[in-house]
Amino acid sequence: MLAIVRACAVVGLDGCIVEVQTDFNPRAAIPSFTIVGLPDSAVKESRERVRSAIRNSGLQFLNKVYVVNLSPADLQKTGPAYDLAIAVGVLAATDQVPIDSIEDAVFLGELSLDGSVRHVKGVMPMVYMAQQAGYKFAFVPAEDAEEAALVEGVDVIPVRTLGQLVEHLYGMNPIPPCHVEIIDTEPPMPESMVDFADVKGQQFVKRAAEISAAGNHNLRLIGSPGTGKTLLARAMPGIMPKLTYGESLDVTRIYSVADMLSSDHPLVRTRPFRAPHHTTSQAGIIGGGSVPRPGECTLAHRGILFLDEVTEMSVHVLEVLRQPIEDKIVTISRARGSLTFPANFLLILAHNPCPCGYYGDPVKACSCTPAMIERYQSKLSGPLIDRIDIHVNVPRVEYDKLLGSERGETSNTIRQRVEAARARQKERFVAHPHLMANSDMTVSEIDQFCVLTPESKQLMELSVRRMQLSARAYHRVLKLSRTIADLAESDLIHVQHVAEAVQYRPKA
Repeated sequence: MLAIVRACAVVGLDGCIVEVQTDFNPRAAIPSFTIVGLPDSAVKESRERVRSAIRNSGLQFLNKVYVVNLSPADLQKTGPAYDLAIAVGVLAATDQVPIDSIEDAVFLGELSLDGSVRHVKGVMPMVYMAQQAGYKFAFVPAEDAEEAALVEGVDVIPVRTLGQLVEHLYGMNPIPPCHVEIIDTEPPMPESMVDFADVKGQQFVKRAAEISAAGNHNLRLIGSPGTGKTLLARAMPGIMPKLTYGESLDVTRIYSVADMLSSDHPLVRTRPFRAPHHTTSQAGIIGGGSVPRPGECTLAHRGILFLDEVTEMSVHVLEVLRQPIEDKIVTISRARGSLTFPANFLLILAHNPCPCGYYGDPVKACSCTPAMIERYQSKLSGPLIDRIDIHVNVPRVEYDKLLGSERGETSNTIRQRVEAARARQKERFVAHPHLMANSDMTVSEIDQFCVLTPESKQLMELSVRRMQLSARAYHRVLKLSRTIADLAESDLIHVQHVAEAVQYRPKA
């Protein structure tokens, strides 16, 4: 008898329906259990897990011939998520579950030898694909049910054991669908987050950080050791605007595929903050592998990617950042095809001015030679520096400021101004839903939305000529000026807005 059960695969960040076709031949003399359709080792080992799980659940596994085909056959099948579908296919082919109960459903989950259903990664995009394909039910591990229930339009059935599933399919002990109530409250801030009020001095740098958050502009912090570069970067999440529900779902989908979601809080409600070590490989930053997986660029989507001691990173690793900074996506090509991952993040770079760290320091003398300084600084190429909107020198904090008890503005106060600026941008881009912030504007949109006064045009022309700005740098200054004007609640870009934006460009 032939039984067809639906499972799902993950390709990049998207689901793909897989038909698990199980053929049972009771007349064959030599027992066998064959899985075809490009299965990897984990899928091939499903034979033993399924056999033991069925028997230990009090069901029959007849010692005959089974052929399981995973269709489409040209798609590589990886991971243990097909266990539950294969087990249901075997039971359906041997008349141990009713066929009509599995027609409008997908089955996802790994099986233990005792028949319990275990967590698998990527449940959310798989259930979303099932919903798009018109299936009414999704049977998932109970541990993953809340994550799957974030997808509307499909009944998510939490399954704990294979025996419980069989009883449900026969209507003996129905399992109620899982529902998740999204509470629109302020998400708790991580305990490790730094408040801007605790950062002493550095008013100029704090202003640059506020502008960076308001328009999602890339930020570069340069300064001697101990001046507070890392502290300032780690305070940035506290002034970023809250994630919208749509952004939360985007980030949750990525973290579902990366298997980095919390079972207690499946919906990601705070912006990601990724700070990979400077020894991270190119595949770790950009993503990759034989089956491409998201890298740090994608894990930082809608959040912050902080590269501390960036000049210690490999030049090849740094250069692969060019595409995601410019295009907001990462494209990974392999022999089997290409995958595109989202990578719209705010990039923060922090580094010392020289190998010893004290070049230009007013207190401590630098011990580096000019050649050492030039070689150290050249690790950041011109094209990469050109893609950074704000370049700030972080000075040494004076002792009286460190000793003083006066606190600056809190992160919450700054974030209110940032969210007000983002609200102006959202209103401006109402006809352009793909634009989330000023930094996302293309050249045509810059011409439409970055309106300069006659005086600010003159200053911009003078700045371009004297600073020899490239076309890319020119457009980035315009976008930065637009953000500064938004913080000032101005519809036009005035001279003072352009002047402030220009001073954040690196000096030649």
